[in-house]
Amino acid sequence: MLVNDVPYRSIWRNQKNGSVNIIDQRWLPHEFSMQQLSSTNDAMVAIKDMWVRGAPLIGVTAAYGMAIAMAEDPSQDNLQKAGKFLKTARPTAVNLFWAVSKMQTELIKIEANKRASAAMALADQMAEEDVQTNMAIGKHGAKLIADIAQTKTNSEPVRILTHCNAGWLATVDRGTATAPIYEAHEQGIPIEVWVDETRPRNQGAALTTWELLHNHVPHSLIVDNAGGHLMQQGLVDICIVGSDRTTATGDVCNKIGTYLKALAAKDNGVPFYAALPKSTIDFALDDGIRDIPIENRSEEEVTHIQGLNQNNEIVNVRLCPDNVRALNPAFDVTPRHFITGIITEYGAHRPDQLTA
Repeated sequence: MLVNDVPYRSIWRNQKNGSVNIIDQRWLPHEFSMQQLSSTNDAMVAIKDMWVRGAPLIGVTAAYGMAIAMAEDPSQDNLQKAGKFLKTARPTAVNLFWAVSKMQTELIKIEANKRASAAMALADQMAEEDVQTNMAIGKHGAKLIADIAQTKTNSEPVRILTHCNAGWLATVDRGTATAPIYEAHEQGIPIEVWVDETRPRNQGAALTTWELLHNHVPHSLIVDNAGGHLMQQGLVDICIVGSDRTTATGDVCNKIGTYLKALAAKDNGVPFYAALPKSTIDFALDDGIRDIPIENRSEEEVTHIQGLNQNNEIVNVRLCPDNVRALNPAFDVTPRHFITGIITEYGAHRPDQLTA
């Protein structure tokens, strides 16, 4: 997608020296910077400390981490050691475990002296597949938006609510929840996106608005608690969110606050969709509330907020009194009966229609 009308991906390989590079998302929207991943530890830190985030991008970053590990030491012992190390980065995003396991399964078949080049080629392939997957998600989801547009008069926009950032910054390119939005916009369908700020890390305010702005998509930033009110007023036509892990039965684990949006959507008759690659579906799980581990992150993410001061310096400021405790679950689970449909690269399905 575009940054200042220049195309970028969230992770890419330098064509001259083969290095793996990422957009460092910690400083957006105030500073656009990039980092090179030079070691397995770099990849692990990038995932754990959220230089990159979003289930698909975490998966691809882990794949490149495995490739870098094979360049460091292509032995079978390091293949297992590096995989175990990377899997500790974040517990909820299933794509992390899927990507590492896929790399291990494929690379174990290859002679050690050929493993490094094969690993990098496989990571490149997984990155490209992510882009194609998201393009397909976009086409399937845009059909839903187009159907709603047919009911509008006088070029009234389709109003779409999204939560957190399941945009191109959460994938290699295009995004999951934003893929239908970009596709609809490019098809000329009038749309307006309501962007939840998404406390505590404000990925909606910081990231989704930034990428929509650079790609010229009409949008407005709203506080997290405004979604239900907008639905009551008839100002939301469809909700599209992403997912970090979805069960075989259609329970959707996504950024904290998603469940509340689904409750409001159900109460107001607003269709609620999750957009995700099939690799995000964990077919080993049936009950998301019981079985999906929920990551608890730093209290400081809740007690402090990052922004730009009057001197154009990025600073953290405290929101509450000293010594206040905070609880910070990063995700929640929306049960299947609140989900209208799940959009994958294979189409839009009811939650009970998912197949391995």
